[in-house]
Amino acid sequence: MKLTVQGKPAYAYTGGKPFDAGLPTAVFIHGAEHDHSVWALQTRYFAHHGFGVLAVDLPGHCRSAGPALTTVAALADWLADLLDAAGVARAFVAGHSMGSLIALDFAGRYPERATHLALLATALPMAVSDALLDAALHREPEAIGMVNVWSHSTSAAKPSCPGPGFWLHGMNQRLMERVSSNGEPQLFHTDFTACNTYADGLARAAQVRCATRLIVGRRDAMTPPRAAQTLADALTQSGGKVDTITLDAGHALMSEQPDATLDALFAFASTPSTLSSHTAG
Repeated sequence: MKLTVQGKPAYAYTGGKPFDAGLPTAVFIHGAEHDHSVWALQTRYFAHHGFGVLAVDLPGHCRSAGPALTTVAALADWLADLLDAAGVARAFVAGHSMGSLIALDFAGRYPERATHLALLATALPMAVSDALLDAALHREPEAIGMVNVWSHSTSAAKPSCPGPGFWLHGMNQRLMERVSSNGEPQLFHTDFTACNTYADGLARAAQVRCATRLIVGRRDAMTPPRAAQTLADALTQSGGKVDTITLDAGHALMSEQPDATLDALFAFASTPSTLSSHTAG
């Protein structure tokens, strides 16, 4: 689905069905140096089971025009404008890694627009090492290789796992390479810097009014489960309903544990939406 957002072309995958703004809407936000395709299995199920789906390509990532936006707040504003362009007032919002920060910022600053918030492979703060930032800036292929290794819970996931035609490491490597080749120079560094400099997470958590589910990988080397605890505590202290689902996976939750990730998302998104009683600050 092609939209015009902030005067530029933007793309959202709709799960294989025409988007219907009259249905409950589910929005999916990818992480650094990725695109909408990381959600392919989960979004198709949502689209064929009662939801209108918008799995976005963020600005500068594949089918959405650049330049890439440099801050999480700017990306959250872009998401709000995309929903306006699609005719959507409120949505279930799910974000993975960098996308989880965008989803959090969106739900905090636009609390009336988020019905449910799902944060996958998240961390607060989402610090990026100096070595990885340097590689992303000067040696992007090296950074892609490093992240690809760290994103999976095993170095020897067999082909056809979790399904025929899948090669977890190769699929993720080629996707990042394709995003890099189609995007602007140093896109990975732009994405990582947005994560590394994001300092508003606790303030946004205090403003979230919808129920939140954190989905983490037990063997995640990029954003280990303990790195999400500060965020979980902040969301709980602000009066919201919060739970955490831990899967036997690494950072690449959607491909390593596609069915378990889908189950955790769909069951949560299908619960009645109720805003918490606290007032957004």
